Amino acid sequence: MILTGQKIKENVLNHKIVIEPFDESSLNPNSINFRLGDYVKVYKNNVLDPKVKQEVEILSIPDDGLVLHPDRLYLGYTLEKMGSNHFVPIISGRSSTGRLGLFVHITADLIDIGSINHWTLQLHATQPIRIYKGMLIGQVTFWKPQGEIVLYDGKYQGSTEPAESQIWRDFSL
Repeated sequence: MILTGQKIKENVLNHKIVIEPFDESSLNPNSINFRLGDYVKVYKNNVLDPKVKQEVEILSIPDDGLVLHPDRLYLGYTLEKMGSNHFVPIISGRSSTGRLGLFVHITADLIDIGSINHWTLQLHATQPIRIYKGMLIGQVTFWKPQGEIVLYDGKYQGSTEPAESQIWRDFSL
């Protein structure tokens, strides 16, 4: 069951959903928009090896914007800290950004219940596009789970910035 915009607001106010800062004007009929943080990360290597920890470069987003290019993956983050121990968040790009050819998440739209963070966004442009810090870039829906709830306690918990892949850790098991 998906929450309506008003139910999202109600659950933010009763502390079952975390959205900080909360902007009521960002509510939609069954989602809430989120904003882009003020920098992105890019991997330094052109060939990415999942067995190796990757080095990243930080690119600040200036006031006049930052142009993203199609041949790169950019790791952004939500300006808002978001999550819930009661509902499952699912993120998506806003249709307005999608219509400009910007993918906001490449594969990871499902946020685990209990993951309360500034979420990492996997940004990919189909053609050059200018992005701005604080722009409304995506939206999140909240879904009521069925069954026993086991809260997320993984490697990305507590993120306050774009988190690069930690898949390399899987190879050392």
